[in-house]
Amino acid sequence: MKFMKADRKDKAAILALYRSLVGTELCAWTNEYPGEVDIEGDLSREGLFCLKDDNEEIIGVISIDQDEAVENLPCWSEALKPAAELSRLGVRSENQNQGIARKLLQYAMDELKRRGKKGVHFLVAKRNLKAIHSYSRLDFNVVGECELFGEEWWCYEKNL
Repeated sequence: MKFMKADRKDKAAILALYRSLVGTELCAWTNEYPGEVDIEGDLSREGLFCLKDDNEEIIGVISIDQDEAVENLPCWSEALKPAAELSRLGVRSENQNQGIARKLLQYAMDELKRRGKKGVHFLVAKRNLKAIHSYSRLDFNVVGECELFGEEWWCYEKNL
């Protein structure tokens, strides 16, 4: 497997992966989100990454997001700034339950360190028990909760 920055040629495969997860158990995504606008925004910030298998097929994606609503939540630690949000983590259904999500998070956190960030944070849907269990293994702290985008979330944060 190879972790790499996504580029425009990956756009259709990433959108297909996002769409394939809509409606699956515990997924908070819709047919509109995440979409092409999100992919374009991530690409323009050089913030979209993918994990590819030996056949160059995308098996997982993650992005470094810039969402004002999330960044302005009062729960984030001042001591961990500058920080960045990780978002839109998705793993192809047939590759789930193999530790891919944790690998994507670790690779993305390594990238944030290279970019000079002190901390990382993200939101996890409260109903997504599988993700909550997975993230507990990476020593993230739950620092708050919020309701955004029609969903209830736990706010996770970690020192890099």
